Amino acid sequence: MGKKDKKNPQLQSVATDADPLYDYKADKVFRQYANRQLPFSTARTNSTLESYAGPWTRAEAIHLLRRTTFGLKNSDVNTLLALTPGQAVDLLIDSVPSTPPDAPLNNYNAVVNDTTGVLPDQTWVMAAYGDGNINGQRLFSFKSWWLSLMLEEKLNMREKMVLFWHNHFATEAQIIGVARNVYDHNALLRLYAFGNFKTLTKAVTIDVGMLRYLNGNKNTAGSPDENYARELQELFTLGNGNSPNYTQADVQAAAKVLTGWRNSTFSSFFDPTQHSTSDKQFSSFYSSTIIKYQSGSSGALETDALIDMIFTKVEAAKHICRAFYRFFVYYAIDANVESAIISPLAQTLISNNFEIKPMLKQLFNSAHFFDPLNQGCYIKAPMDFLMGTFKTFGMSVPTSMTVENRYKAFNFMRYYGLILAQDLGDPPNVAGWPAFHQFPEYYQAWINSNTLPKRLIFTDSMLGTGINMGGTVFKIDAIAFARQCPKAEDPDLLVDFFVELLLALPLSTAKKTSLKSILLSNQTSNSYWTIAWNNYNSDPSIANENILRIRLNSILLEITRLAEHQLA
Repeated sequence: MGKKDKKNPQLQSVATDADPLYDYKADKVFRQYANRQLPFSTARTNSTLESYAGPWTRAEAIHLLRRTTFGLKNSDVNTLLALTPGQAVDLLIDSVPSTPPDAPLNNYNAVVNDTTGVLPDQTWVMAAYGDGNINGQRLFSFKSWWLSLMLEEKLNMREKMVLFWHNHFATEAQIIGVARNVYDHNALLRLYAFGNFKTLTKAVTIDVGMLRYLNGNKNTAGSPDENYARELQELFTLGNGNSPNYTQADVQAAAKVLTGWRNSTFSSFFDPTQHSTSDKQFSSFYSSTIIKYQSGSSGALETDALIDMIFTKVEAAKHICRAFYRFFVYYAIDANVESAIISPLAQTLISNNFEIKPMLKQLFNSAHFFDPLNQGCYIKAPMDFLMGTFKTFGMSVPTSMTVENRYKAFNFMRYYGLILAQDLGDPPNVAGWPAFHQFPEYYQAWINSNTLPKRLIFTDSMLGTGINMGGTVFKIDAIAFARQCPKAEDPDLLVDFFVELLLALPLSTAKKTSLKSILLSNQTSNSYWTIAWNNYNSDPSIANENILRIRLNSILLEITRLAEHQLA
């Protein structure tokens, strides 16, 4: 898989401020415990895509939210419980706003004067390029903006889908370089997030950001560049594990088809003088198709013919369905999943001319998705972990903060995602993050001797003195969180409430009893907690408040340190 070597100097400081690039595969602990082969020998589910007809309880609603949004709120759980499972899935998919979110703003005026005329707190998206310093600050602005959309998402799965497509059609902001191109690429993924996969593939192919990233803008008749042509087939549409499959000759022919695409600073165009004048012959895999040379501006139509040809292959549907499955359900696709889940999903996609929604609804409404064996088996990605900590505990970045300080707060979260191995906007390469493609470790790549302590430090700090982000200290209000439990005075019900929202797997009775003892200050009667809770509610004095906070912070600290807290 190829990519440019070009680096943006404005972003190099990020790598030096964070830990050095960490080789998790060289981590002795990771090597000891991570998969050496996929766990196909263990018992897996035989459930199918038949519509889910089981119980619709908080457990199922929480599972659906964990997989389709970044974290969950108790209020969102209650909203879904008032619906049927099918209605809940429809809400998450169909209630996505039709208009794009407001664009990122100039939050950097205190760092660099924007000589292009963009005033503080105004968007830079339509402004001139400026210079490297301005552009570098805009790249950080873009990432902060994107984090804000994740954290402040409404009850729909738009942001999870945008991240899915970002991982699938992976690009790196530091290599694209131009902030406007990075933003436009993201806007493209948003526009087609629930639309047509084939149409999105065509749009991405001539997107300025992708042209810059994979050398498409250097692909000429005299010197065809195979970079994008290879990734288009290997990563974006067909995969490399099928047999038979496309050939090296197909990569070369596709590269010739794509010759002539160019870009100005902000837009792409087709230059017929740089387009290969030969007919393009493809292999027997593509039924020996010949894409005939078209002269002049009509040469751009050859790109459409190439995409159309690729999408005649069932492998294109199966490949994207596997990507969805690994992102939203589980990483291991055994023979049963391939035949009972992937193949029918692919057929649904094909039958609907590659419209994404019908396939998504079939998956999320299925008995397979809600199967207990597919719950709690997904290690949270850093964005899920960070955003989930904020959302589940009811924290937000106040709109009363200045734009500069709000963006600083979001940038801190972006930075923390970086040191947890998920730098939003900058996956490690064109294949995306290893957790979604790296055989046989997959999700286990998120947890190692470097990242796990940093996860624990984050939640420990949020339950302790808090973390300063943008001049504001953010910390978990344990009492406010406990109040969301309908009967918080009952320690058994409160422990159940905490475990349900914070852990993806149930705990043993003995473990829950151990947790309850924290609320009881190691006493045996439930009244030790009930009296303390009621005393505070009738007299919220500092003394009564401290009794509650010490116990609540202690139990939440214990829960968030459990391995089950890293699962979704």
